[in-house]
Amino acid sequence: MIRCFFLTASLVLCLAASPLSAGELAIGAATVSITPNEPVALSGQLHTRVAREVESEVTATALALESRGEGESGDQAILIACDLVAVRDGIIAKTREKLRDRLPGFDVSKLIVNATHTHTGPVTREGRYEIPEGVMTVAEYVDFLTDRLADVAVQAWESRQPGSVGWGLGHAVIAQNRRSLYANGTAQMYGRTNAATFRGIEGPEDHGVEVLFFWNGDDELIATAVNVACPSQEVEGRSNVNADFWHEVRETLRKKHGEQLHVLGWTGVSGDQSPHLMYRKAAEERMRRLRGLTRLEELARRIVRAWEDAYEGARQEMHADAVLIHKVIEIELPLRPITEDDVAEVKAKIESLSGNAKNAVRIGWHREVLHRYAAQQAGTAEPYRMELHAIRLGDIAIATNDFELFTQFGIQMKSRSRALQTFLIQLAGPGTYIPTAVAAAGGGYSAIVESNVVGAEGGQVLTDRTVELINSLWED
Repeated sequence: MIRCFFLTASLVLCLAASPLSAGELAIGAATVSITPNEPVALSGQLHTRVAREVESEVTATALALESRGEGESGDQAILIACDLVAVRDGIIAKTREKLRDRLPGFDVSKLIVNATHTHTGPVTREGRYEIPEGVMTVAEYVDFLTDRLADVAVQAWESRQPGSVGWGLGHAVIAQNRRSLYANGTAQMYGRTNAATFRGIEGPEDHGVEVLFFWNGDDELIATAVNVACPSQEVEGRSNVNADFWHEVRETLRKKHGEQLHVLGWTGVSGDQSPHLMYRKAAEERMRRLRGLTRLEELARRIVRAWEDAYEGARQEMHADAVLIHKVIEIELPLRPITEDDVAEVKAKIESLSGNAKNAVRIGWHREVLHRYAAQQAGTAEPYRMELHAIRLGDIAIATNDFELFTQFGIQMKSRSRALQTFLIQLAGPGTYIPTAVAAAGGGYSAIVESNVVGAEGGQVLTDRTVELINSLWED
């Protein structure tokens, strides 16, 4: 069942060769379930899990924007947030193709789809997992998914009425940097912090909660986009469909602000962060139990409190005259070089895992490095090509990337951006980690060559190009 509402706001349209002029922005929002009605394999672990029960629905929520002035259409965007681990290759292209005829007035290149990174959502990548009989195939689910994404985009796009937009900032401790450093210079994801050799946490954390709010012509809150620098993977090891903490956030906000409220979950730059506790665990868990909350409810409580702080500020400045500009470019990122030492280590790992059918997914993960190395040696390896979106909405900017990008890069982008507030949406593509140079030197999952198609050099190129594109939105 699709929940749908719509609004429009007066905004200002900025054209590349023209001065800013007054206009109107049409805005629509809709939500649809992307939960299948049959058993489905789950993505996010290095072994096959089949979900036969649904703990909480996975959903897709769309926000549609189009500026209008003097009877003519200006810029536009449709942003869809999905409860998936990543937006795998082909999903956006298939959705755009399904939209092309249904929305002839919409430029499908300006469709953005992002994942919240729940590890308890359906598999959307062929060949990674062995799908048992009686379980929905990957192709079947992808067809179902892209039908639903097209439907929710159409619902949002076709339903727009006047309104206003606002932005705010709150803070919540949701994520912790998950890479432990040790005395010998190595690092490990979720490594023991009570070990005698533990020396600290590798990187920074970002506790900002960036929020957009949309009101209709009667000043009723209709939609909100919540940007949290943390993947939603608190219950990642379960074997049932679960939207993780975003489900609790959505339910809590709707209970207070009405069932008509559409909530987009935007995962910020946070490849080295997660909601899992790294230290002070006993004290944290004691306080949670005293509050009588599950861990998901505790995380939602913190996000909603930060959201409320942002709302108190934003509703004092409800803008009906913001600027809307949406730029899309393709950029090329250098691949992480694979060394002979990398190859030797990967071969040793494959050998140690061979002989046990349960290791098939893990072995395939390692073997991908050997395929990449062969292309590198043959000179046929091509740079990673990524579609980069940057949107200006009034004083704020929104920018996307495909990856699980380490937090340090996001801090750079936000600090160098000309926007008052910068919303960064990662996993608007197929994913893979991009570590910093420090992390790559420390090794460990998320910073080893198996985890990285693009390395630290490419991460800096991505950062620089993103900042350039954002800042160009403020040029005359």
